[in-house]
Amino acid sequence: MEFLWLWIPGLGSLMLLEIFTLPIEQDERLRPEDVELAESYLSRFYDLNPRGRMSGRQIRSTSVMEEELREMQNFFGLQETGHLDPQTLDMMKEPRCGVSDIDNYSFYPGKPKWKNLTITYMIEKYTPDMKREDVEASFYSALKMWSDEAPLRFIKVNRGKADIVFTFARGTHGDFFPFDGPRGVLAHAFQPGDGMGGDVHFDEDETWTAGKRGYSLFAVAAHELGHSLGLTHSRDPSAIMYPNYRSHSSTQYSLSKDDVLGIQTLYGKPTRKEENQQAPQKCDPNLSLDAAVMMGDEIIFFKNRYMWMRTTQTTYWNRLRESHSSVFLPSITSHVDAAYDIPAKGVAFIFTGHKYWVVQQLKMKSQAGSIYEYGFSPRVRQVDAAVHIPEYGKTIFFIGEVYYSYDEHRRKMDPGFPKLIQSDWPGIPKRVAAAFKLQGNFYSSRS
Repeated sequence: MEFLWLWIPGLGSLMLLEIFTLPIEQDERLRPEDVELAESYLSRFYDLNPRGRMSGRQIRSTSVMEEELREMQNFFGLQETGHLDPQTLDMMKEPRCGVSDIDNYSFYPGKPKWKNLTITYMIEKYTPDMKREDVEASFYSALKMWSDEAPLRFIKVNRGKADIVFTFARGTHGDFFPFDGPRGVLAHAFQPGDGMGGDVHFDEDETWTAGKRGYSLFAVAAHELGHSLGLTHSRDPSAIMYPNYRSHSSTQYSLSKDDVLGIQTLYGKPTRKEENQQAPQKCDPNLSLDAAVMMGDEIIFFKNRYMWMRTTQTTYWNRLRESHSSVFLPSITSHVDAAYDIPAKGVAFIFTGHKYWVVQQLKMKSQAGSIYEYGFSPRVRQVDAAVHIPEYGKTIFFIGEVYYSYDEHRRKMDPGFPKLIQSDWPGIPKRVAAAFKLQGNFYSSRS
């Protein structure tokens, strides 16, 4: 707090005025735009209210500002100095969601949620940054992320009313929460309810993408849909509901424990028919595998949520272990679509829907990523089968009636793909459900 002596003309006296200054660390000089950013940030996301008035101008007390700064620092795990230090200012400059960090409506009695577990959605306006089908695929994948962990069903409608409406807009767009141009706030959403409730708005001044440039529409939509379903922000940096956008972070592609706890607190656990089914009959001549992969000395076969493990050691060749997949793959809650291993690295990559998991050891937690990191179009929603060819450093992905070649060294798709399976792989099924390589031989299963 600073004080200023003013000479009052005609009164022949001095008046002592109390002037607000933003609390900063000693020897730190802040630009006026940084101070303006901090005040705007705290007002928008931490409910900084003006206190007191003087000559028609609102005066905020330093104690109130310090309190709000400490609250913000506490939320993001920063040192609670109560001052606008460089670390705090850097955090304020990160792109983020436009919803406040202190709206804790999700874990209180009367918490808002959808009464009907079948929820409709509509895309009111598309972004010119992406193809329409890529926008639709991004929203589909984001919705599926939540429906995989809760008994929710999402249905797209093209006319009439919808529970959740997606749209892209600039600046002031009719909801009292104007966008701020490039960076800053990327999008915002409204809690479940009538009218605008559940709707999601994206800032058209951003560059939206399904690839690596600009902001991932899928990642931002997945976060905002958490609000549309009734969740608030999480302090956990690994959570989808963490307010800041994390560029190229694998945590943007899978729900954390905190996210799952939140959505299941509101809607309960998903009802999966497979969990009540008996294990598939491994000797059934009509059995079609979902995936197969080598891990160490064992071949692992997947079907629904079950897995069988057979050693490649001759002495124990007939030994077959059977288990629910969650026992050996605790991070993976969905059935496995495809898998491949890279023996030189000692890792396996397991695919479930639009996600993949890096598995280094069974019964250990796995790191998640998005299949779109490989360069697939958003129109690709899952991989049917995959196999790694170590001699060439290539991984082959089978999707429908086509296949892709991925260069593991360059970490890029080879040009000229996809190609028809039948044209380049004579003798294997038109559609491949599972594939693996063992002792120089290629094995596949038809879908």
